[in-house]
Amino acid sequence: MARKSLFTGDTVPLIKRLWRDWMRPHARTLMGVLVLVALVAGATGLYPVLIKAAFDAFDTKDVTAIYLAPLFVIAVTSVKGFSLLALTVLTNKVVTRIEADMQTRLYSHLIEADLAQIGRESPAALTQRFTTDFTFIKEALTRLSTVFLREITTVIALVAAMIWIDPMMALVAGITVPFFAYPVEKIGRKLRRVASSMQEQTGQMAGLITESLAGTRIAKTYRMEGYLKAKAASTFDEIRRLRMKGANARGRLDPLLEVGGGIAVAAVLVLIGQRILSQNSTVGDFTGFVSALLLAAQPIRALGNLHAIVQEAAAALQRTFAVMDEKPRIQDKPDAKPLVLKGGEVRFADLAFSYNGEALAVNHIDLVAEAGRTTALVGRSGSGKSTLLSLVPRLYDVTGGAILIDGQDIRDVTLASLRQAVAVVSQDVVLFDDTIRANIAFGRPGASDEEIVEAAKAAAAHDFIVKQPEGYDTVVGPGGGRLSGGERQRVSLARAFLKNAPILLLDEATSALDSESERLVQDAIRKLMKGRTTLVIAHRLSTVRDADKIVVMEAGRIIEMGSHDALIAKAGAYARLHRLQLSDDSEPSLSVLP
Repeated sequence: MARKSLFTGDTVPLIKRLWRDWMRPHARTLMGVLVLVALVAGATGLYPVLIKAAFDAFDTKDVTAIYLAPLFVIAVTSVKGFSLLALTVLTNKVVTRIEADMQTRLYSHLIEADLAQIGRESPAALTQRFTTDFTFIKEALTRLSTVFLREITTVIALVAAMIWIDPMMALVAGITVPFFAYPVEKIGRKLRRVASSMQEQTGQMAGLITESLAGTRIAKTYRMEGYLKAKAASTFDEIRRLRMKGANARGRLDPLLEVGGGIAVAAVLVLIGQRILSQNSTVGDFTGFVSALLLAAQPIRALGNLHAIVQEAAAALQRTFAVMDEKPRIQDKPDAKPLVLKGGEVRFADLAFSYNGEALAVNHIDLVAEAGRTTALVGRSGSGKSTLLSLVPRLYDVTGGAILIDGQDIRDVTLASLRQAVAVVSQDVVLFDDTIRANIAFGRPGASDEEIVEAAKAAAAHDFIVKQPEGYDTVVGPGGGRLSGGERQRVSLARAFLKNAPILLLDEATSALDSESERLVQDAIRKLMKGRTTLVIAHRLSTVRDADKIVVMEAGRIIEMGSHDALIAKAGAYARLHRLQLSDDSEPSLSVLP
């Protein structure tokens, strides 16, 4: 048998959780909402009683009652009007607070989540969770706090008025209700499915638009406009189809409820007409009862539409809670201790790792990066170099073997102490849409202005910063777009200087720079590397020559290891690359190993 409740199936646990985690902290405010709801419902319930009393007074020519009736009407409507205003203000206050709290919690969870979890969806799709999904949730919260409480209380008050006026007619009117409950519930379930699909499609649409607009240059160069337009049109059409499906389902509610109300009124008219003819009811009974019945039609219709809104919000809540409930796999052990640094030696012991259980990205890696020395990783793209660097700060956890820093397994120490000991500079510079000062200060929150300036000078960034319109307070724009590539990289280096971590990870930090910018950045990097345990993905031969140890990787394994001179003498893969670079003034990347 199908459930007839407004909250059905797995909607009930969702609503319970919404109350427990987000609404209950605002219980006092919600009690005020309930009081105002009761005033609104009570005032509405008095309408048919006043109408009955007025018509009975007209029939009996009671002069006092005739003069008092308008005053009572004004008093009742005033109470209802002011209560509605207060109800709206109070509801908006609590709903917007709950929405902001939920968005803050979701954002906090995503920031703390594993890279694997975040990588499953595009940034645009995740952003869409904070807009479209929360639009549904906010709408449902508002309706539940006002419409549901107000209208159901109003219906109860009006039903009480109808029973008081004529119990038999109230019973006749109530018989028609169950016949319309099942169709309303069926429409609600369909809307739940449609809403879930539409929210997924909207996320895909956001990802497609963001991705295609970001890649406009490539799209035009390769003449991909037709492909992108066709793909976008298909996505938009699917969203249109789902919206139409939802709108059509919603559209069936009003006619269904309208017909139901009409049948109820017709049944009452038949019964009350016979009762008036037999002089068992008065005209006042008739007008009062019909007024109550007609007044009840609007809240009943609102409750029917609320069912649809709740089902759409349930789909959004399900998606939101699913993200919040996914626990990060990478977290501190219960007995984790702070990392104790003695020099900063990094040891990879029979290391293996795979992404999402797929083929091993690195396998049987045995490598020691000596404290205070530079270890360079070279090899083809996809050989596992960047994977090794990502494993050191535990952005991912190893599949097999271990990584040891000064003899301590990084899984046994706190994440905070581990990541405090590691600084990263990569070719993909990440700057936030904030001031230059703030972007450097991320290296060590709470650093003084003098320390920030010293870090900028060490990174060869101070000179260009002071030439900016507002110096260190210049806003860099989204992604640092107001700065050149070399300037962004030097700000990133200043951040690393400020952090002053003993372990430094460099991922082809100069690969995308022009010659002048590269020279400045390379000078800063050499200064930064001094006295630190450095793992560097080598891009230029000069970087490789300076390394204390060069590790050549292929297909996730180490195939050669040694100093520059030793590897040249070995006449292997590294020596072949060296000969290739000597014969080519363009000094090609080390990623072209045969």
